[in-house]
Amino acid sequence: MDYKTSGVNVEAGRAFVQRIKSCVEATHRAEVIGGMGGFGGLMRLPHGLNRPVLVAGTDGVGTKLELAQEHQAHFGVGIDLVAMCVNDVITSGAEPLFFLDYIATGSLSPDAMAEVVEGIAQGCRLSGCALLGGETAEMPGFYSSGRYDLAGFCVGVVEEDQIIDGSKMRAGDQIIAVASNGLHSNGFSLVRKILEVKSVAINSVFGTKNLPLLDALLQPTQLYGQLVKSLIQNKIPIHGLAHITGGGLPENLPRCVPKGLAPSIDIKSWERPELFSWLQETGDIPERDLWNTFNLGVGFCLVLPSEVVEKALLICQEQNMNSWLMGQVVNSQGTNDNQLIGLPIEGV
Repeated sequence: MDYKTSGVNVEAGRAFVQRIKSCVEATHRAEVIGGMGGFGGLMRLPHGLNRPVLVAGTDGVGTKLELAQEHQAHFGVGIDLVAMCVNDVITSGAEPLFFLDYIATGSLSPDAMAEVVEGIAQGCRLSGCALLGGETAEMPGFYSSGRYDLAGFCVGVVEEDQIIDGSKMRAGDQIIAVASNGLHSNGFSLVRKILEVKSVAINSVFGTKNLPLLDALLQPTQLYGQLVKSLIQNKIPIHGLAHITGGGLPENLPRCVPKGLAPSIDIKSWERPELFSWLQETGDIPERDLWNTFNLGVGFCLVLPSEVVEKALLICQEQNMNSWLMGQVVNSQGTNDNQLIGLPIEGV
C-alpha cells in the first residue's frame, strides 16, 4: 500500500498549489516579503505607524457550506470566509493586512478547491489584504469524500490611539445601519431544517419578484472593509462599529456600546427584506427566534456623533452601500444596561 491508496494524493496536492499560485499572489500588498512555498508567510508592517496594535480574528462559514457543496457553489463561500473574519477585525478601526485559510477535505477535488481559493482571493482583493498563506489537509475517513470545511484567520493593524472601542461614545450618538445583502453566513442550520421539513424545492422562487431561492440563500457575505476605510480616511469620528452576525442585532449591536449606555433602534426605519419574511412564514419561526438568528437586513452598524451623520451617509452611498439612520445611543436604565431597546418583543 501507499499514501495514494489510503486516500491522500500528494501529487494532486502539489498540482493544486501551482494552480492557485497566480490568484494568491495577485492579492499581495507591497509589504509582503517573498512568495508562496515557505513554511510561514512574511509581511512588514506598513510604514508611518507610531504605536501599531495588531488585531486578529478567526471564523468559518458554518453549515452554509452544506448547501453550497450540494449545489457546487464553491466560489461564494470563499468570499464568505474572508468576510466573516474581515468584518470582525475592522470593528476596532483596523486595516486588514493579511489573511490565512485552512481547508480540510475528505479527498482533494482540485476544481472545487480552486474555486474556493479564487473566492478567498477575491474577498482579499476587495478588502485590501494579502492572502499570505494557507493549508489544505486531506483527511479521508474523517471527512466524507467530496466534502470540505473552511476556517479563516485575519490580522489587521491600527494605531493604538485610534482604536475604536466605544470609549468616546455618548448618549445622543446616532446609529447608522448598513444593509446586508442576504443571510450572510448565519442561521443556515435553521434554513436547511426548513427546506428539509417543508420539502421546499431548491429551484423554487420567492417574493413579489419571484427571485430564485437558491441564489438568494447563497449570496456571498457583504464586505464592509472599504467602507470603514473610506470613513476613516475622510476623518469621520467613529465611536463604535458592530458586525451583525449570529445572534442578530440583539446580541451584536450592544457589544460596541459601553456600560451605562444602550442602543435604541426604530424597527420602522427599514423594511425587512422578503427573504426573511419568506423564511419566517415557511418555517413558522417565532419573532423572537427570527431576531436572535438572522441579521434581518442589517449587516453592519456605525455609531457616530450626530453632526457627521449626513456626511457618513453620503460616503456610504459613494461606496454603493445602502444605509439609513436606525437609532441612537441612550443612557441605560440599570437593568437594561447595554440591552437593545426598541425591539418588538421584550427580552429578546
